[in-house]
Amino acid sequence: MRAKETKLKGCFILEPTVFEDERGYFFESYNEVKLEEILGYRPTFVQDNQSRSSYGVVRGLHMQAGEFAQAKLVRVIEGSVIDVVVDVRVGSPTYGESVAVELNTENKRQLFIPRGFLHGFSVISENATFFYKCDNIYNKASESGINPLDTELNIDWKIPVEQMIISEKDKDAQLFNYFRSIN
Repeated sequence: MRAKETKLKGCFILEPTVFEDERGYFFESYNEVKLEEILGYRPTFVQDNQSRSSYGVVRGLHMQAGEFAQAKLVRVIEGSVIDVVVDVRVGSPTYGESVAVELNTENKRQLFIPRGFLHGFSVISENATFFYKCDNIYNKASESGINPLDTELNIDWKIPVEQMIISEKDKDAQLFNYFRSIN
């Protein structure tokens, strides 16, 4: 497994070693020991989540705050997405900055997202199945989020706005300027 830290400290793009032959392919999608070597600590994942979405769906930007904050290890099982993280760790030198990474069936990349980040993705293939591990249990009362179309964040979701499918909850989410003022 190769790891490359993004410009956001603690956030890593992980690329597995893939073994291919006439039968297909094989790779380790998760190895606790190797991940600990990369991160410098061993996350304990306690919940797996999976979603399936069609082209144009934008999910996010979401996070859990406080004692229910979550680190995530995300990947795509089918299709292609633009995965986006925004650093909202108070005092971080990259506070408010984002990284976008294409995750898809072909590149088999994963993204490790530490606690303290907003997360979202857009589906740029016909369909996509998205899978992620979390190191904390979901808690509805700890949910927080930012409108994915907030112009201050200026995220390129790689989908024309008129073709985006966004939940009412995400459309009605607070703007980053307000989020910043309460954190």
